[in-house]
Amino acid sequence: MNELRALYKEMWRALIAKDIATLERLHAAEFVLIHMTGLHQPREEYFRCVRDGVLNYYSETTENLIVDAADDKGTLTGQSRVEAAVFGGGRNVWRLQLKFQVERRDGQWLLVKAQASTY
Repeated sequence: MNELRALYKEMWRALIAKDIATLERLHAAEFVLIHMTGLHQPREEYFRCVRDGVLNYYSETTENLIVDAADDKGTLTGQSRVEAAVFGGGRNVWRLQLKFQVERRDGQWLLVKAQASTY
């Protein structure tokens, strides 16, 4: 589904640019990110960490993108090589998998929840 593939790419562009307005548009108000460590980070805290440099993303190369959606709900699983420096660690390239729950609301697909892991 091309809309969801575009959503994934737009999310990464916004994360790299620290474009919080775009991130707010793409993520549902109740969005939560579950980090590899198990930390549950609500949307506003996640965006604050991006804005304040706790989470820094420099580049992303998509290696695999799996879309499974029907009607107004689905999952979007992206596997990307991501250059990042997070939570005070050094700048590295990570094999990051993000599995999103997505929902279409008022005609727009939104990211509702994400589970981060490596692949």
